[in-house]
Amino acid sequence: MVKSAYADASHGRNGCPKNAIRANVDKGRQWVGIATMDHRSLILFASVIAFAVAGTSARSEDGVTKDRIVFGQVAALEGPAQALGQGMRQGLLAAFAEVNRTGGVAGRQLELKSADDSYEPQKTIEAMKKMLAEEKVFAIVGAVGTPTSNAGQPIATEAKVPFIGPFTGAEFLRTPYKRYVVNIRSSYFQETQAWIEHLTKDLGITKIAILYQDDTFGLAGLDGVKMAMAKRNMSFVAAGTFRRNTTAVKSALLEIMKANPEAVVTVGPYKPVAEFIKLARQAKMDAVFVAISFVGSDALSLEMGDKGAGVIVSQVVPFPADKSVPLVASYQAALAAHDHGAKPGFVSLEGYLVGRLVIEALKRVPGEPTREALLDAITYSGAFDLDGIELTYGPANNQGMNQVFFTILQADGSFKPVTRLIK
Repeated sequence: MVKSAYADASHGRNGCPKNAIRANVDKGRQWVGIATMDHRSLILFASVIAFAVAGTSARSEDGVTKDRIVFGQVAALEGPAQALGQGMRQGLLAAFAEVNRTGGVAGRQLELKSADDSYEPQKTIEAMKKMLAEEKVFAIVGAVGTPTSNAGQPIATEAKVPFIGPFTGAEFLRTPYKRYVVNIRSSYFQETQAWIEHLTKDLGITKIAILYQDDTFGLAGLDGVKMAMAKRNMSFVAAGTFRRNTTAVKSALLEIMKANPEAVVTVGPYKPVAEFIKLARQAKMDAVFVAISFVGSDALSLEMGDKGAGVIVSQVVPFPADKSVPLVASYQAALAAHDHGAKPGFVSLEGYLVGRLVIEALKRVPGEPTREALLDAITYSGAFDLDGIELTYGPANNQGMNQVFFTILQADGSFKPVTRLIK
């Protein structure tokens, strides 16, 4: 398999180093294929049945014309979390432009329509309804956030519109299984499990505090940390919260400082997390700071300036600077071709992965593209090898990847990939 910048050692499945930090795979989600049919036959059979049930109407699916397929994105394109939505959009557009230059998929160009929700659930609801009713998109791709996905995903599912590649690790999108949701990344439970495992094993830390956003996103991270610590007969020494789309973290800092923690794990986007860490260091708090992948690593680095050295960020995609990974090399080339001034980053790489999955799944659809046929292609193919990075799916598994990596922010604003934490 491919070599990754996350380690110098030999590599295993998905381009992940054998000694890399991995999240546990939920064995209950593994799928055993039907022995009497290969994957392509099963996809074709399921699609034929779906077509028969739907009737013989020749009307095309929403978002599909003779020369294009239109996808919709509802995400934070403005406001304090805009770098996340813009990054996902940039990666999606790079993937779509890449395939469009070679004729698209079966002669159809892929198009993306994006709408801003400013990372606010009420705006998500309004934008999602408009995207489906007026824009009539084929599928929703690249949503950003837990509270916003919590608002938008049920609307898409009720309309039987695929909801693909949301930028969130929230468990409700994974358990119980949802046919109309297709995830790419590891869950927040897997990330937080990796945090606690390596803080305790690698650094010997026992006093851990948490800063989290006071909504469904923050609570998802909080629940993950609680479970990971409970497995070790631990509990956090302090907790602080802040409101979404604010940087009001001073009260949380004062509460956490009382406990004198050895580490503070954070569940939030880049602006409030950066503000918290800068204030904590000004106050001489001697702690290890850890941020979740949703933080937006590159935006966090910009916000931290020269104050970010040593901050640990967990990641759920390969290192975007490691061109020895074929997927990353493809991503960098596609990004440069789409936008010469674009800088490779974790968020846009995730958007590119979402786009590549959509493209490969469409290629496996027999006949005319329909939403159900697309979902069958993803569900019954079992695995997608995207230039050495494997995504796996099945009738009870909509997860995609199950890897967690760690990076450490350097004094110059760059990130260094690591396989273990060192004091």
